[in-house]
Amino acid sequence: MKKTDRKKLELWQGRLEANETAYAGEKDRMEGRERMYLGDGTITPIGREDVYDKAPHLRNVVSELIEAQVSSAIPQPKVTAQWKEDEELARLIEDMLRAELDRINIEEINDLMERTVPIQGGGAYLVEWDSTRRTHTTTGEIALSTIHPTQIVPQNGVYTGIEDMDYIILKIPQTKGYIKRRYGVDVSDEEESEPDARGSEESTAEDMVTQYVAYYRNDKGGIGLYSWVNDTPLEDLEDYQARRLRRCVKCGALEPAPGEVVVAEPAYFVSARDANTQAQGSLLLSPRDPDRAGAPIDSAPPDGREIGKANNRAVCPFCGGSKWEETEEDFEELLTPVSRTDGTVIQDMEEVEEPDGTVTVRRTKIPYYKPGIYPVILQRNISVFGRFLGGSDVDTIATQQNTTNRLVTKILDKLCTAGSYFSLPVDATIERNAGEMKLIRIDKPSDQQMIGVYNIEGDISQDMAMLSETYEEMRQAIGVTDSFQGRRDTTATSGTAKQFAAAQTAGRLESKRVMKNAAYQKLFEAIFKFKLAYADEPRPIPSVDARGDRVYEQFNRYDFLRKDAAGEWYWNDQFIFSVDDASSSLATNRQAMWEETRLNFQSGAFGSPEDIDTLIFFWTKMKLLHYPGAAETLTMFKEKKDEQAAAAQAQQEQEAKIVAMQAQLAAMGTQEGGAANDRQMNGAAVEPTGTEAVGM
Repeated sequence: MKKTDRKKLELWQGRLEANETAYAGEKDRMEGRERMYLGDGTITPIGREDVYDKAPHLRNVVSELIEAQVSSAIPQPKVTAQWKEDEELARLIEDMLRAELDRINIEEINDLMERTVPIQGGGAYLVEWDSTRRTHTTTGEIALSTIHPTQIVPQNGVYTGIEDMDYIILKIPQTKGYIKRRYGVDVSDEEESEPDARGSEESTAEDMVTQYVAYYRNDKGGIGLYSWVNDTPLEDLEDYQARRLRRCVKCGALEPAPGEVVVAEPAYFVSARDANTQAQGSLLLSPRDPDRAGAPIDSAPPDGREIGKANNRAVCPFCGGSKWEETEEDFEELLTPVSRTDGTVIQDMEEVEEPDGTVTVRRTKIPYYKPGIYPVILQRNISVFGRFLGGSDVDTIATQQNTTNRLVTKILDKLCTAGSYFSLPVDATIERNAGEMKLIRIDKPSDQQMIGVYNIEGDISQDMAMLSETYEEMRQAIGVTDSFQGRRDTTATSGTAKQFAAAQTAGRLESKRVMKNAAYQKLFEAIFKFKLAYADEPRPIPSVDARGDRVYEQFNRYDFLRKDAAGEWYWNDQFIFSVDDASSSLATNRQAMWEETRLNFQSGAFGSPEDIDTLIFFWTKMKLLHYPGAAETLTMFKEKKDEQAAAAQAQQEQEAKIVAMQAQLAAMGTQEGGAANDRQMNGAAVEPTGTEAVGM
């Protein structure tokens, strides 16, 4: 290891140690919260002579109240354009974010965070761009995971938020095989330094190591990354969100991918790279062959130049150099024209005015987009001044849980030690047999008065009253009522009253919902910025239109490319991200929305209930609300409408034929009537002549 590398490793190891020491008290509390949620029956002594230290029977009210607050509702994205012409792009971003939430299986992530956040007071999401996730046509996808608070080491003294920190360190459990595949570093001889990063009371695993990942602000305001395992550095990126390519030190050619076919002349070799990995493939770019610009290079060039395979990546196929270096690329040179969704095209060549006033033609250079944000997104339970994490529900009711444990133990002690006792004379004996009658032998009749049975019962009424009072204290401290828990609520005597009570509880818990929405707001923005930075290829976006039909669009990052008045290209990321509360509420109370939609239909709000178009509109809404069988019913009514339309069309055609036939018959009748009249008139003129002839 170089001396500079050793100093940097020691720098980050020192920062880790110093901040962990400052954070040690909070970490100890985290472990206690987890134990309490999982059902730790340890009893803190109330007095010096308290004989109870462990509860044999546990009523875990902490877990009960945490579980009562778990919500499966996923906040839905709402994107607002700052300029009118970007409204269609804002809608496209919303559809893209919804599709991403479905793809990354956000339900499992939400289920874990719904428990971690109230227990510990907060949790975090880690948003990354995984270049190893590839398809035949795309490279890279968004990767989302959760970070437990015990895995986070924040910068000491900064409590306002992660974005205000100079650095933040994560402790991530990884397999030794993953480290070898990802970084090419063999850590098979290393030991797992912090097994508790996988969970409380975990033992050291042979195939696991603890990877430390530090994100920090670099001198330019971007995000840097430093990663290590024990004393082994893994990655050191001053600007880890920048595009990186490996080039030959001697000639500057891009390093070919394994087995990649290349042209044996630097002027004809250009590779398209992904965000942070190796080349995807090469394209011909020859000024002498303008018709072949952008063509695949697996066919022979017209002038007979040789084409070879770069099987030995240690040697540059162009100059024979053997040294490669990773370079950060600020601009992308377009190899071919780029088509956008609106039909416009960004040409690969553009005219540029030089400082001396001359105009030259050069390849279009587009700056690479950088998110510029930490990939770690914090979600607090409730905000507390001076604390990195928010307020923990477990801390709020910890003393009441201890009181509950002690009271339950005391009640069990009274019940178990109670029983029936009897007294006998000193010389009396009892005969044991299988019969119902038992014989007691006494010496004298007066000893019979000494025979007695006594039932000893412990009085637990006061203990039960105190236990009930403690339980109510815990619920009131959190803000959970009977209606919110789905329990019987005798204070609410009607359905409306129960809904009001539940709404009041939701109002008391509003702060937690707002904090969740705030975290998702940042999450949506991060996903968009990572897509804008690294999704080079257009990505399909399945969505549902207003009629409930599925439609397919594309997210093309070049749609967000703009050119300013000076002719410089820039990326349009000026969108406001928030959460659609209406959609989120809809997901939490779908049954109520079904009933509301049905009432609107019956009241005629959609139109006449007997009208086929009204029925189609109603079942379209029910389909959007995921009502069981709504899609099949909607299809049936659409087919019925088509049949009615076809029957009406056939009837119109039949009526048109009848009208045409009647018109034709009328025309024919008119012609025949005219001919008859003509004959009649001609007959009247001839008849007198004939009569006169006969008379003569």
